[in-house]
Amino acid sequence: MTHIVVLGAGIGGMSAAYELRGTLGSGPDITVVGEGDRFSFTPSNPWVAVGWRKPADVEMPVAAYLAKKKIAFEGAGAEKVEPDANRIVLRDGRTLDYDYLVIATGPRLAFDEIPGLGPDGGFTQSICTTPHASTAWEAYQAFLQDPGPIVVGAAPGASCFGPAYEFAMILDRDLRKRKLRDKVPMTYVTPEPYIGHMGLGDVGDSKGLMETEFRQRHVHWITNAKITAVRDGEMEVAEVDEDGQPKKTHVLPFKYTMVLPAFTGVPAVRQGEGLCNPRGFILIDKHQRNPAYPNIYSLGVCVAIPPVEATPVPTGAPKTGFMIESMVTAVAQNIRADLKGEPATAEATWNAICLADMGDTGAAFVALPQFPPRNVTWAKVGKWVHLAKVAFEKYFMMKMKSGNTEPIYEKYVLKLLGITRTR
Repeated sequence: MTHIVVLGAGIGGMSAAYELRGTLGSGPDITVVGEGDRFSFTPSNPWVAVGWRKPADVEMPVAAYLAKKKIAFEGAGAEKVEPDANRIVLRDGRTLDYDYLVIATGPRLAFDEIPGLGPDGGFTQSICTTPHASTAWEAYQAFLQDPGPIVVGAAPGASCFGPAYEFAMILDRDLRKRKLRDKVPMTYVTPEPYIGHMGLGDVGDSKGLMETEFRQRHVHWITNAKITAVRDGEMEVAEVDEDGQPKKTHVLPFKYTMVLPAFTGVPAVRQGEGLCNPRGFILIDKHQRNPAYPNIYSLGVCVAIPPVEATPVPTGAPKTGFMIESMVTAVAQNIRADLKGEPATAEATWNAICLADMGDTGAAFVALPQFPPRNVTWAKVGKWVHLAKVAFEKYFMMKMKSGNTEPIYEKYVLKLLGITRTR
């Protein structure tokens, strides 16, 4: 019996397992390997960090739901992948053999690249995981008793800027509701060359749109910025010019700060020669398949893709939710083709759709495809985006419980908008 192992139980891994079962039928055995026993809807973490959601609202145990689709689950986590042996070593010492491996681990959070960064032994909060967001909420409650300056931003090499923008706007909204905003100067620090870049370059008038939103909310910003060190209550930032040459050094005081780190690949996948690039991201061809190990596929944040453009301070390209779902569909179709002895032909569209909540309104960004030149590109602000983000949270949690990764109305509504998963 063919055995497919999906490494990772996040948005990409869970979606991949369900879609593989739906595409391949009951034939192959499918096993999901996760870190712990729960799925977490990561896009809701900014809400968790300000107390608008509890962790239980955005998490769920996965084994029982996977079992309904005859998908096995291992929660021990992976110690290492041994691609030459077609085997995964689990953290408890057991091994798991596979015929096909789908790597959807998400990233390692590279807090260690900047002294003082991160919630574990550092001085900055994070919303990259739900436990981190819970810790950020605890720190925020203490902050509310003694408010002061806030710094929100992203580290050099970061690729996921949307949550940082969201969090700055959500903090602004929450502090206004509490009548504390006048006591809280706020600064946004980013390696992006301009506000609204988001690792994508211009998406419509994203620059003008996001600058306007920041001005209306009295959020100051520093672009082309390298965070070089964080100390208790103080952040050191080096600003460079458009040629990457030193321009100004800032020392920013803070009472509360949240910084998104750069990402690398997780340690478990960095064993096989030819599997990863130097940062640990999985190398893939246009069919989501690793060139050195053709029975290994990868999708999501852990794949190696180049930046959209060179920037004075390094920035990465984001992998948004719909882009990940398009990778999922391509992987499932190509494994089906391989099982039939046919060549892989499916290619993910890599269409980027981002809904960024701003507390009571929001911004929507669409780039089709992610890399320019593009067929479609626009950015819009409106209360409808906030409502859409709330609805999407409920909708996606329902999908993870039902195992239906592309309900019929989603398929046809997006197709009407010209947004498809595969070429």
